[in-house]
Amino acid sequence: MKVLIIGSNGQLGWELIRTCPDNITFFGADHPKIDICDRSTINQWIKNTSPDCIINTAAYTNVDKAETETEKAFQVNHKGAENIALEAKEAKIHLIHISTDFIFNGQNNKPYKPDDIPDPKSIYGESKYKGELAVRDILGNKALIIRTAWLYSSHGANFVKTMLNLMKGHSSIKVIDEQVGTPTWAHDLARTIWIAVSKKLTGTFHYTDAGVASWYDFAMAILEESFALGLIDSKNTVLPVPTSKFPTPAKRPFYSVLDKQSMWKATEITPEHWRVQLRKMLKELL
Repeated sequence: MKVLIIGSNGQLGWELIRTCPDNITFFGADHPKIDICDRSTINQWIKNTSPDCIINTAAYTNVDKAETETEKAFQVNHKGAENIALEAKEAKIHLIHISTDFIFNGQNNKPYKPDDIPDPKSIYGESKYKGELAVRDILGNKALIIRTAWLYSSHGANFVKTMLNLMKGHSSIKVIDEQVGTPTWAHDLARTIWIAVSKKLTGTFHYTDAGVASWYDFAMAILEESFALGLIDSKNTVLPVPTSKFPTPAKRPFYSVLDKQSMWKATEITPEHWRVQLRKMLKELL
């Protein structure tokens, strides 16, 4: 089997490459060598690689900048997804499209199921939702959409690495404790995607690690696990603060826990708690 990974330089793309099964040949494509806003470049990559499956991890992900760079966000997250879906349909290729918890309003009182009604509250969330709609309109139930949240990896920029840098340079750090979700190690999301590829899954699913945390809980775990591993020299003070202490242009979901039951069942994986996964990732930084 041959798979084209679009967005191969990002956290998830990088993890997909290093977890790629031996029986699959992958082709990594990233901007500027591929521009998903230009359908012709997608077409050229498909002609050159003849993939059986496309995994689209490419996205405009600057949540706050999207509020002012609206056109750019929609071009990448909506039009880009539409272009990939059109090419996938024409070439009869299985498409796996990665989406986000930001398509929900964050006002639920229980984990969001894949069939819950989206209600994005930010430009980023709206643009990603429009991308989902485009994929479904073009490919119907033949595509696979996976929504995830709070992604991190030993590769690229993310919350874990930001916290580590702050902990090395500051004795006290303030972190929001009102927003709740689930940290997700991109490594295991990648492994789950490869299972989905082999099973040719279609439909809409959710994937994060198991468990629940606030950003404050996540930061405290990073502090404790990093200190235990010797990545930091001392235990800094992490202070819980309300969202109002860090006003941002874009609204964040207060609650973005996703229901993963259908994905765990479909892929037959045993879920691991997010703190176990965090410890594994931090060991890669030693």
